[in-house]
Amino acid sequence: MTPAGSLLSAHDLRKTYGSTPALDGASFSVHPGEVVAVMGPSGSGKSTLLHCLAGIITPDSGTITYDGRELSAMSDAERSALRRSDFGFVFQFGQLVPELTCVENVALPLRLNGTRRKDAERTALSWMERLEVEDIGGKRPGEVSGGQGQRVAVARALAASPKVIFADEPTGALDSLNGERVMQLLTDAARSANVAVVLVTHEARVAAYSDRDVTVRDGRARDLEHAV
Repeated sequence: MTPAGSLLSAHDLRKTYGSTPALDGASFSVHPGEVVAVMGPSGSGKSTLLHCLAGIITPDSGTITYDGRELSAMSDAERSALRRSDFGFVFQFGQLVPELTCVENVALPLRLNGTRRKDAERTALSWMERLEVEDIGGKRPGEVSGGQGQRVAVARALAASPKVIFADEPTGALDSLNGERVMQLLTDAARSANVAVVLVTHEARVAAYSDRDVTVRDGRARDLEHAV
């Protein structure tokens, strides 16, 4: 059951940890270039849904289809390759590699995919310029502000030309001003590159940057494109 035109969709996902259900029949979809906010209270299952959609964890049942392919039919190696080539990630605390400079962090996904260092860093710098952090390319993450570091993380997520970016509370560690700027830059850059964004947040001001909201409560997702 894949909604027409969707790039990534899930139907009737269920995931239990011990006796605790994290997902209890969740369904979801996102189209190319669309920004969808996944909202819900803490413990509702929204991060579990994101991790299932990204192929990081496997649901107990249900189906996830990406670009016409069923994720559960892929091997671990195939899912890992997909996360390197087609998926980008932005986390709450950036998770930049502290030993690398900012430009090396942004270039890292390209390097892992076999791009030559010089070409990878040229692409990285172009994305850093778009995210307004090209002047800190030679600094390490510990030498920049939280807002700058999160923009570097966004540039890293976009550098390898993914089709989907998964952003898990990307402004949760930032003040409101920096959070607004990061969201504006992330969504503008993603839309201009026709990259879909799955955005997990509990903040209405962050969700306001999305095209559509999906509410997760008690492990069930209420999606406008699914009757759940």
